Formats: sequence, C-alpha cells, structure tokens
Amino acid sequence: MAGFLLSVLEQGLIFSIVSLGVYITYKILDFPDLSVDGTFPLGAAVTALCLSKGINPFVACFLSIIAGMLGGMITGLLHVKLKITNLLSGILVMIALYSVNLRVMGKSNVSFFKFNTIFTETKFINSTIVIAIFALVIKLFLDLFLKTKMGFMLKAVGDNEQLVTSLAVDKSTVKVMGLMISNGIVALGGSIMAQQQGYAAVAMGTGTVVIGLASVILGEAVFKKFSFVKATTMALTGAILYKLAIGAALRFGLPPSDLKLMTALIVVVVLGANNASFGFSFGKKEVKGGDIVVRNKESIQSVQ
Repeated sequence: MAGFLLSVLEQGLIFSIVSLGVYITYKILDFPDLSVDGTFPLGAAVTALCLSKGINPFVACFLSIIAGMLGGMITGLLHVKLKITNLLSGILVMIALYSVNLRVMGKSNVSFFKFNTIFTETKFINSTIVIAIFALVIKLFLDLFLKTKMGFMLKAVGDNEQLVTSLAVDKSTVKVMGLMISNGIVALGGSIMAQQQGYAAVAMGTGTVVIGLASVILGEAVFKKFSFVKATTMALTGAILYKLAIGAALRFGLPPSDLKLMTALIVVVVLGANNASFGFSFGKKEVKGGDIVVRNKESIQSVQ
C-alpha cells in the first residue's frame, strides 16, 4: 500500500508541473492550447537525445524547457501573426510535433535504463523529494512572476485585451510569451516523466491537456471557498488528487483501457458540480426597484 501511494504521489507531482503550465493558458490567457499534447513528449524526446549523447540530465531538463518554449512560440505566432484561431493553432503544432519528436528520437520509443538521469545523479535523495523540489520551484517561480509587471500584463490580456492595447502594450507579444512559458513548463514535466518511467515515447503526450485541465478544475473545485489558497497551489494539489482518483480506480479493478473515460468523467462531474444549480424553480423571483426580472446575484450585478 505504501508503495502504491508513493507511486501515485510521484505521478501526481509530475503532472502538477504540467497543470501549472496548463493553468497559464487555460485560466490566465483563456487560450485553449492543444499544443501541450505535443510539447509534453517533445520534452521527453529532447531528454532522450541529450542523455544518449552523455549530456548531464539537469542540462537535458533545461534544454527540454527551451524546446517546449519554441513550440509554444510557434503556436503563438500562428495565432497572432497569421490570424489562425487559437484552437487550430494548437492542433497544427501538436500534429507537427509528432513528426518532430519522431525525428528527434529516431524511433517511436527510447529506453533510459542505461543512461544517467536526475534520479541517478541524486541517488542519495529520494526520487519523490526530487520531483517535489522541481514542482515547488516551478510553483514559486510562477507566484513571483505573476506579481511582476509582465505577470500583471499576462493576466490583463486574458481579462481585457482592449485595456492592454490602451496602455500601449503589444498584446500579441504578451500572448506569445505566455504560451512560451506554459509549454516550457509542460515540456519540463515530459522530461521528468520520461526519466522517472525510464523511457520516452512519441505517444506519451496523448490526453495531456485533458489531464492538465482536470487537475486545474479539480483543484479549483476543492479549494474555491478558501480565498487564501493561491491558484498555483490549487493546480498543484488538483493534479495529486486527480492521480489519486485514477490510482484508486485502478486499485479497485478498473481496466487501464478505461483511464481516458475516467478522466473525461472526472472533468464532467467537477464542471457539472460547479456550473449546475441544484434545485428546481417553477417561478421567477422578481427584485423590486426595476422592471427587469432577475434570478441570481450575477444578473443583479449586471443590471446595476
């Protein structure tokens, strides 16, 4: 049982890094970035190439971040320069990166068992602690970055693009920068995942964006009533809770082939719980003081 929980924790911490990257595009930029399904295995592919060349695994992680940032930059440029929709831009980059990942690795999967990894380099430190350090460093980096002027601009672009333009700031540059940071973080998650599992595969990124979204949504649903909990903490914790739910499902006999279905159900249940108003109303409650009939607090605020 202890080994099972430790494995779930490690997987959750790795995907917490991914969820932090998805948080930037999904919650801050309001950008449905599907290119993360390509940059996640890109990080693993670059790591495989670096380790096979004898490069230090920590340097390989850094190079994976750079590769992921380039992927995010291409997505951003397709959107802001060629005016391709955000959804299609991500899909195009995701498809293109499949071939790029194959080219980088030379084959569909590469084993790491004969190579040094970040875990063999830190053999005196528990692997869970190593992954936790990476996750905490990324979280602290985002917390500090979002307090900077550029971080506030990133939030402003997601909330009100016209406001950013009125401040004489190029919103396109801010968008591209946000996508680069997001995909760089996701690629780091792919690099760590590959080194933890002992192999890299071109198909390992399938469903990454859904898992990231599920983690962000789950964390937000659990901690939304606690105003003191930061959004990055919600995303990080949500990934661990998500992996715990998946691990428990497998423990109770769910076939591995049904994991994608389980992921979809988690997202549907959490979103439904957040958006649905449980209860039935057979009449309209009128608010005195005006001619407009409103049903909830948000409607009242929009009228005022």
